[in-house]
Amino acid sequence: MAKYLAQIILVGAQVVGRAFMRALRQEFAASRAAADARGRSERPQSAAASRITGISLQEAQQILNVSNLNPEEIQKNYDHLFKVNDKSVGGSFYLQSKVVRAKERLDEELRIQAKDEKEKGWKAET
Repeated sequence: MAKYLAQIILVGAQVVGRAFMRALRQEFAASRAAADARGRSERPQSAAASRITGISLQEAQQILNVSNLNPEEIQKNYDHLFKVNDKSVGGSFYLQSKVVRAKERLDEELRIQAKDEKEKGWKAET
C-alpha cells in the first residue's frame, strides 16, 4: 500500500514538474519574442537607449504627458511633475524617480535625433 502511494506521489510530482517547465519555456519564448519585436520597431540607437535606461520612449512620453519631442514642453512638464512629487510636499519618491528616468530617456532620444539630423546634413552635402 505504501509503495503504491509513493508511486502516485512520484508520478504526480513528475507531471506537475513537466507542466511547470513547459510553462516556463513558453514564458521565456514569449518574452524573447516581445523583446525582439520591440527592438525591431525602434531604431537601433533608440532600442539601445531603451535597454540602457530601462524605459521605452512611449512609456517616457506617457509619464511626462507629451505627444511629440518638444524640449520646452518636456522641460515644463518635468518641472511640474518633479515639484508635485517632491517628498517634502507629500509626494512619492518612486513617482519622482520615474519622472527623472522619463526625462533622461526623452533627452537621450532628442540627442539621438539631433545626431541623425546632423549625419543626414553631412550626407546631403557630399
